[in-house]
Amino acid sequence: MNNILNRVIDWLCLSLFFILITFPIFQIFSRYINFFSIPASQEIVQHMTLWIGFVGAVIAARSNKLLSIVREPVFKSLKKVSWPQFFVHIFSLSVVFVLSVSYLKMIQIGIKYPDFIAPYIPTWLAQSIIPFGLILIWYQMILTSSSNFKYRLFVSTFSTIPALILYFWQFPLANPILLWSLIIISIVLVAFGLPIFILLASLAIFFFLSEPSDWATNYDLISTISDSAYRIVVSPTLAAIPIFTLAGYVLAESNISDRLIKFFKKTLGWLPGSTVLIVVILCAFFTALTGGSGVTILALGAILYPILVHDGYSKRFSLGIITTAGSLGLLFPPSLPAIIYSVTAGINPLELFKQALVPAIFLLCIMFFYGLYMLPKNKKIEKFDFKNAYNSAKVAKWELAIPLLIVLSLFSGFATLVESAALLVLYVLTIELYIFKDIAFKDLPKIIIDCSTLVGGVLIILGFAMGFTGYLVDAQIPLKILNFVQSTISSKIIFLLALNILLLVIGCLMDVFSAIIVVVPLIAPLASYFGIDPFHLAIIFIANLELGYITPPVGMNLYLSSYRFEKDMPTIYAATLPFFFIRLIGVIFITYIPLFFY
Repeated sequence: MNNILNRVIDWLCLSLFFILITFPIFQIFSRYINFFSIPASQEIVQHMTLWIGFVGAVIAARSNKLLSIVREPVFKSLKKVSWPQFFVHIFSLSVVFVLSVSYLKMIQIGIKYPDFIAPYIPTWLAQSIIPFGLILIWYQMILTSSSNFKYRLFVSTFSTIPALILYFWQFPLANPILLWSLIIISIVLVAFGLPIFILLASLAIFFFLSEPSDWATNYDLISTISDSAYRIVVSPTLAAIPIFTLAGYVLAESNISDRLIKFFKKTLGWLPGSTVLIVVILCAFFTALTGGSGVTILALGAILYPILVHDGYSKRFSLGIITTAGSLGLLFPPSLPAIIYSVTAGINPLELFKQALVPAIFLLCIMFFYGLYMLPKNKKIEKFDFKNAYNSAKVAKWELAIPLLIVLSLFSGFATLVESAALLVLYVLTIELYIFKDIAFKDLPKIIIDCSTLVGGVLIILGFAMGFTGYLVDAQIPLKILNFVQSTISSKIIFLLALNILLLVIGCLMDVFSAIIVVVPLIAPLASYFGIDPFHLAIIFIANLELGYITPPVGMNLYLSSYRFEKDMPTIYAATLPFFFIRLIGVIFITYIPLFFY
């Protein structure tokens, strides 16, 4: 029975990726060669991203790869289970079951008042993956909690009790003692392996249920958490993440690293620190192009990591620089966050890019100089030879064309971001399957399943982080914090310091787009009150959010890197900490010495 279920999930995953890649390509054909068009193609792709997220999360739960901060997964089918593991199991299963039950009511409302994302495809059908995906995650967690059947039966039964309590007892967490006891328990359980998405979802549940409502039940409020996950995962550009990730996984299984290593050595090997320079520039370019540092780590990480290691840099250094360089580039054009910031704050985006150019280059330079400082002592400087460089470029020409393909497809207006990602996958599959033949067609299912595990683990964290953010917005927490700052701080220098700290925290807890939309309207008047130039504020804001991505313990890039390189979180923390302090120094310079840059 379980094997049949696993095969169904795997085939569903493969089918979803097929739709995710082919539909955008069909849309390109329909525009330029009068090919038939798929109705509501973009909406379907957006909802396939939702399905990929939850199906991938099911596979991650099945594979014991739901992200936590411990070295060993707590769901690992042991016969003997410790007390901390037992509490993690019960807590996780209870939260997932409550979430799944809560969203069934939303599906019921959708059936009663139907809406459609495409002809013959009702919205409730597309959203149904949320409760059913959560039930499957719950089921997989039960299977991996222990090899003992009686234990599985006990935890599965016990985990349904909180759902029954919340049905009959409205707003139990209005009691502050019970509320904060559960919050403390959830945070403590993180140290024993509680998955990160469970923590975020549980905190959202606790806080939402702490404020009684006359118009809503417990489950009405809890369903808004999953609804927040739905709204963020079906955003128009998020589909680029799984598609770009798949391209990265395909390239990682090929011999591209060997070809690029040879090319870089022959062309730039004569320059000290050339490998670090290449890594920093490529990461900044890719982040600026895609608007998200996560895509950079997922798509380029597997390519750049072996290059650094092969060049003599330690594995820790290589892991750290790729994780942190992934957040570079948000100040370079055509960065989507910078454009959204400009629209939100009412400033000229072209002027922002112009004024942000020097600070952006400055952040690149300090990373490069640290790479020079860490240059391996046995690093050999190669003499430049044009013939060797030309020959290596001839061999690697197909992969070297990848950045050109992305730039041309995007900036020529030929394709959107998602369509460019789909074209990249098609291009990568063509060169790796038929030109270099580094991988076989029979290898693709495994590559896609592995990719979905990563994508699902990331998207489910992002989705439920948005649920927690939803509570913060509803409770006007950012506004209360900023009002406090305004009433207690009179010095511009102290305000900038407080702003840096606040933005670091926000960068850890929120995605950059939500942070811009929620926080910018609140801090812009305060910055004006303290006489801070609006463009300077924009640079400070974006640079801090870049740093927030790598701020321990909850920076999003840390989790992405952990997934991509299959390293535990303590290893990621140790690798990125030196780079965090270097970037922090850069942010301090940008914050307090604006005249140096303008």
